[in-house]
Amino acid sequence: MNTALISPFQLKVPEAQLLDLRERLARTRFPDKETVEDTTQGVRLGTMRALCEHWRTAYDWRQTEYLLNRVGQYTTEIDGLTVHFLHARSPHPDALPLVLCHGWPGSVLEFKKVIEPLTHPPSRDGARPQAFHVIAPSMPGFGFSGKPTATGWGLPRIADAWIELVRRLGHEDRWALQGGDLGAGVCDAIARKRPKGLVGMHLNFAMFMTTPAEAAEATPAEKEMLKDAGQFWDQLSGYAKVQSTRPQTLGYSLADSPAGLAAWIYAMFQDTGGTPGNAEKTFTKDEILDHVMMYWLNDSGASAARLYWELAKAGGPAGGQPPGPITVPTGFTMLPKEHVRKSRRWLERRYSQVVYFNEGAAGGHFAAMEQPDVLVNDIRKTFEQIH
Repeated sequence: MNTALISPFQLKVPEAQLLDLRERLARTRFPDKETVEDTTQGVRLGTMRALCEHWRTAYDWRQTEYLLNRVGQYTTEIDGLTVHFLHARSPHPDALPLVLCHGWPGSVLEFKKVIEPLTHPPSRDGARPQAFHVIAPSMPGFGFSGKPTATGWGLPRIADAWIELVRRLGHEDRWALQGGDLGAGVCDAIARKRPKGLVGMHLNFAMFMTTPAEAAEATPAEKEMLKDAGQFWDQLSGYAKVQSTRPQTLGYSLADSPAGLAAWIYAMFQDTGGTPGNAEKTFTKDEILDHVMMYWLNDSGASAARLYWELAKAGGPAGGQPPGPITVPTGFTMLPKEHVRKSRRWLERRYSQVVYFNEGAAGGHFAAMEQPDVLVNDIRKTFEQIH
């Protein structure tokens, strides 16, 4: 590790900031009630009232703050931007460095259930599974990383930053990637650059659109995937359109109103988790509020949303990157409630070395939170195939 360029980071949010949050929540002006008895108009009024009351009176940020500090937080400046990251080292000398890439509206807290089993795997039948050193960076404009002050921070530039982070940590001789949501796009961008030492990656999301030709020849299972994806884009993707076109306009509400920020984020856990339409069958209020806090405390609602604008301006996730299939060995986990699932044969047309594929029995978009044991197992099985 280059200690001259990397600084330990201890989180201690001022009590005055938490008091201000509680006061804002107490003054929330809620809209009138929805005119339907389901979530087709968005997060329901009763749900938001209960969430905000829990946030104001029962939620304890200090527990999460303690967890982050215990794992190990650091910052470093790369390409003019402060990068915040978790770095949890395994005690095992053969551990493989693994960069965990989060998306939106997630944060490094997506990985809190998988860090321990990845870094400290229990022995089974006298054999110890592959261990990993975990590196989990906060994306530019997210969490406690710095916010870009100019355009250009799309996926290829983030990829360069993560490659440099790995180099500074001294892991460049042999390392790996894992990602979901926009984090999968970052992994793809890194893989296309073919950096030194990258041995493979595991993804629980795939950032590409199927083609009309693929739709025309779809199997019954693939047709079901296309149907689900179509319903998602038709009914649940308004957030992406807004963030791709007017993130700054949205940002005023996200910066000023904790209830507004919470509703914007809660909707994603509600709509894309393992129990669509009922977030709290899959996630606790505290789990969701942990992520909301990662946006509230550093006022990163607008800066995070701008990544969608960057993607749109670049022409999509692959904008500015070389064409053709990704050649890095890749494993996939596609959970059944993932809103835009991909079949193995679709994946194999874009990734030339699919070494592992699992569809899972349950779970949705947030694999590390919803199915941590499955994800850890699939990560290990992926890298068992890579020598």
